[in-house]
Amino acid sequence: MPEDSTAPFRLLVVPGTTPARWVATWVARRPGTRLELVHATVREQLAVLEEGRADLGLVRLDARPDGWSAIPLYTETTVVVVPKDHVLTALDEVEPHDLADETLLVPDDDVIGWTSPPGEASLLPPPPTTEAALELVAAGVGLVVVPQSLARLHHRRDLTYRTLVGAPASTVHLAWRQDRTTPDVETFVGIVRGRTENSSRGASAPSGASADDASQSTGRSGGRSGSGGVDAGRTGGTGGRGRAGGRTATGGGRGTGGGRGAGGGAGRGSKGRPRGPRR
Repeated sequence: MPEDSTAPFRLLVVPGTTPARWVATWVARRPGTRLELVHATVREQLAVLEEGRADLGLVRLDARPDGWSAIPLYTETTVVVVPKDHVLTALDEVEPHDLADETLLVPDDDVIGWTSPPGEASLLPPPPTTEAALELVAAGVGLVVVPQSLARLHHRRDLTYRTLVGAPASTVHLAWRQDRTTPDVETFVGIVRGRTENSSRGASAPSGASADDASQSTGRSGGRSGSGGVDAGRTGGTGGRGRAGGRTATGGGRGTGGGRGAGGGAGRGSKGRPRGPRR
C-alpha cells in the first residue's frame, strides 16, 4: 500500500535526547513531508512505537527487543546531582565509594537502572519523576544519579552535578519496528548515519552498529507526552512541552546532550623573534 504523501513523519523523542541536527537535515531534504515530534517517557516509548503513534524514535534501551531494529547512537555520561554546597563538589569526579554515606533517591522514571547502588536507600516513597527527585535534592533529602542530559534539562540554580565514574550509563538508540520499515524511515536512518542526499538509502541498520555511525547533535528533548510539527524555518532542540495537534514544537533548545566524547582543541603557536646581526 503506497504511503500517504500528506501524512506527517513522526519521530518519538524521550527526555534528554537530541534530535535537532537530524531534524534540520530532514526539513532541508524533505520539505514536502512534515515531521512531527512525539514526546513520551521512557516507560511509554516502546508502547508508543508499537501502537503506531510514531514511526521511529530516539529511545533509551538496555537491549534490543525481538522484532525491532535499534542503532546505538551514543552513551551518556552519568552524573550525581548534589546541592551546590555539598561536600562532593570539592571533587572533580565522584566514584561509587564516595556515595557510601549518602542517601540516593531513585525516581519512578529512572533510566540508569543501577541494581546495587552504594549508599543508603531513601525511606520516602520513590519520587514520581526526575524533576520531583531534584526538588528533594535541593531540600537536602538525598542525591540523584542521572544521565548528564537530564541534569542539564532540569537545571536548578541551587544544584550542581559531578561526573560519576564506575556507574551504569544510559545509551540512546534510534529504534523502530522491523515490519514498519518505510522509505521515510530509511531516509531518516540515512540522515542519522551521515549519508548524503544522493547516496543510496539502506534499509534497517544492524542492531550492533557503532556509536560512530551517528554524530551527536545539540538541543534537548523534554516535556510531556504529545506531538508537535516541525517548522522548516527554525529547528532547535525539543526543550519545551509537546502538545497534541501538530503544533510547531521546535524551539531553540540550549545545551547539548550528555554524550561522551572529546574534541581536539587547537593550540596556540608563537613565532620566535628574528635574531639581529652578530657583533
